[in-house]
Amino acid sequence: MMFNTKELRNLIATQASKSLSTKLMKGGIIAEREDQIYFVHSRFLTDVALLELLYHCLSKKILIMALRACGLIIFRRVNQGHVSAITKDEIEFLLLQTSYGEHHWTPPKGHVDPGEEDLQTALRETEEEAGLEKSHFSMVAGYRKELNYVVRNKPKTVIYWLAEMKNDETEIKLSKEHQAFRWLKLEEACKLAGYPDMQEALKEAQLFVTASQ
Repeated sequence: MMFNTKELRNLIATQASKSLSTKLMKGGIIAEREDQIYFVHSRFLTDVALLELLYHCLSKKILIMALRACGLIIFRRVNQGHVSAITKDEIEFLLLQTSYGEHHWTPPKGHVDPGEEDLQTALRETEEEAGLEKSHFSMVAGYRKELNYVVRNKPKTVIYWLAEMKNDETEIKLSKEHQAFRWLKLEEACKLAGYPDMQEALKEAQLFVTASQ
């Protein structure tokens, strides 16, 4: 059973006096009572008051799964002839600049919604953040990069797949979450990306593309 914050509060109110245990699971926690199992998605566990309530009702530390996000590392060929093998000088990566926080640059990505598969999230977020539909690019088979780091003292996992644009003139349509985008060669993309793990992902993506030609 999937439920939201309000439903979780109601569950706690009615089941607090009964045996209720939790365990770690992909995307959140599992709450179990007798023969009933409830899934609490991680995005509902940002409510501090709710977490405190859970803690006291269960009389144990709540296990929270790392926040999970998925996206696509998208590249295009500068030379759109596509006749010869692609070289590193022809590759440009798409980076988006956030309109909030530190205005960092990343490929399109976002948090996994309840019930979504990871790749489904990556495709949805790419369309929402950059206006790119599945018909605009081709997935590159065999590439999958998982990044693990800490954000505001919470573990986070980001998974990227790799995709190549079919037409380098396809319009990028930014959402309100972003204020700018750029197509960049690897060196410049790494400078803007800033973080070592993202730089590594971009380098591996370029090596994967050129080595597979």
